[in-house]
Amino acid sequence: MAVRSISDRRTSLVKGAGAFVLALFCVLGIALMQRAGWLDGVNVGLMEAAGRARDGAVGQNLTPLIRLASALGGTAGRLLLLALSLGSLFWAGRRRCALWLMAMMAGGTALNLILKQIFAAPRPDLLPHLDSVHTYSFPSGHAAGNMMFFGALALLVGRRVGFWAAAAMIALIGVSRVWLGVHWPSDVTAGWIEGLGWLALCRVWLPARRGQE
Repeated sequence: MAVRSISDRRTSLVKGAGAFVLALFCVLGIALMQRAGWLDGVNVGLMEAAGRARDGAVGQNLTPLIRLASALGGTAGRLLLLALSLGSLFWAGRRRCALWLMAMMAGGTALNLILKQIFAAPRPDLLPHLDSVHTYSFPSGHAAGNMMFFGALALLVGRRVGFWAAAAMIALIGVSRVWLGVHWPSDVTAGWIEGLGWLALCRVWLPARRGQE
C-alpha cells in the first residue's frame, strides 16, 4: 500500500511538473508572438471593442462595477481575501490546507514578478487607463494571481459549484483588465496559463480532504 502511494505521488509530480513546464513554454510562445506583432490584430481588435463598449451608455454604468472587480482581484484585495480564507481554514481545523494555500500563493506571486521582469513588456496605450499601474504588463498579475487563488479555493472546496464560481471570478477579473485599458488580451491569456500551470504543479502537495487517504 505504501509503495503504491509513493508511486502515485511520483506520477502526480511528473504530471504536475509537465503541466507547469508546458505552461511556461506557452507563456514564452505568446510573448514571442506578441513581440513579433503576430497578435496585434487580435489584441487591438478586442481592446478597441472594449473601448467602444465602455464608452456606450451601458458601458459607462458597468465600468464602476468592473473597476470594483479589478480592485477585488488586485494585490490588496487578494491579500484581504487570502487572509479571510486562511482564517477560515485555521478556524475549521484545516491547518495543512491553510499552509498549502499560503505557500502556493507566495510562490506563485514570486513567479509572476520574475516573469514580468524577464519579459519587461510595456503597458498598452491604445485606450486611456482607468486604473493606476506601475509594473510591467506581461503576463498579467491579476489574471495569474486570481487563477491561482480562486482555483486553489475551488480545489479545497472540491465541489462543482466551487469550480463554476471560481471560473466566473477568474474570467470577470481577467476581462476587467482589458476593459480598463491596462492589459492586452494576450497578457491576460498568458497570465491565466501561468496561473493554471503553477496550480497544476502545487496540486501535487494539496492535503487530502477528510475521509481520503
